[in-house]
Amino acid sequence: MPNAYISGTGFYVPPRVVTNDDLRTQYGIDTNNEWIVQRTGITERRFADPGVGTSDLAVPASRAALESAGIEAHDLDMIVFATLSPECCFPGSGLYLQRKLGLCEGPKAKFVPALDVRNQCAGFLYSLGTATSMIKSGAAKHVLVVGSETHSAALDLSTRGRSVASLFGDGAGAVVVSATEEDRGIRSWHLGADGRYTEVLSQKVWDISKRPFIPQNAEGVGQVQPTMMWAQMDGKVVFKNAVERMIGALMEICITNGVTGNDIDLFVFHQANLRINEYIADHMGIPKEKLVSNIQYYGNTTAATIPILLAESERNGKLKRGMKVALVAFGSGFTWGSALVDW
Repeated sequence: MPNAYISGTGFYVPPRVVTNDDLRTQYGIDTNNEWIVQRTGITERRFADPGVGTSDLAVPASRAALESAGIEAHDLDMIVFATLSPECCFPGSGLYLQRKLGLCEGPKAKFVPALDVRNQCAGFLYSLGTATSMIKSGAAKHVLVVGSETHSAALDLSTRGRSVASLFGDGAGAVVVSATEEDRGIRSWHLGADGRYTEVLSQKVWDISKRPFIPQNAEGVGQVQPTMMWAQMDGKVVFKNAVERMIGALMEICITNGVTGNDIDLFVFHQANLRINEYIADHMGIPKEKLVSNIQYYGNTTAATIPILLAESERNGKLKRGMKVALVAFGSGFTWGSALVDW
């Protein structure tokens, strides 16, 4: 049975920087830099321009990952695309990415399967687990795993929505998971979910149980109430469960692999809230130099946070070959996951 390892990484964030002060001056949100930094650690985030979709952000991230892996798009056997902000209700963003990578054209056209994963902040780890299983089963040799989000199009950028709007940014990260006979790679992964909390952090937009699923006016134009249109969150419940579940998921992979925190060289936590991650690190006795963060500059990019952080850490030298790396995430649902990787 082959091992599955991360052979390449890549990321892309749109060029437009939106600072905390910009939220106040450009959007009229009653907030300030100190309020946001104190609660989240975020100082700025990136917003894509109108007309730019989630798969558009994924293209340069994917190309960078492919180049890093030393392969071409046509060498891929599968695409797994994690997002909560797809281009549209259907089809999935993975299909848009397949086309934009040129896989559907020319004499080397290769119509690889494309799977969308909708597990929000834990989406990348759910996708990584899927790709790892495909590699280890022998069904694929190279799988492109992408996390990409365009949150700015669906944020309530007003004082009413400030507690959520200040958290999120746009961006994409990608990795190539490949087969190897070497003794390295993704050692194990652990996933979990607790559907009792589906209402605590959600963006319902429409209710498919209704007829029609979006209320219409006399002219047949759909109208969505703000509570349905925008994400809703109970921050205290999310914080408490995030801490408990991320600690549990981290302990799970350590126990499974017979390692302790001292054996792990780098901890890559989902970038939802710097305060959550610092609290977990303090509780687990993780040294600051072993914990990497970039939420300060990108905000929460949901499914993209971990692959962006991996790519950035590899490029700035914090992530090196031979390191033992722990990945942990928690998000809406609630869903969570962890993985242990020998880089």
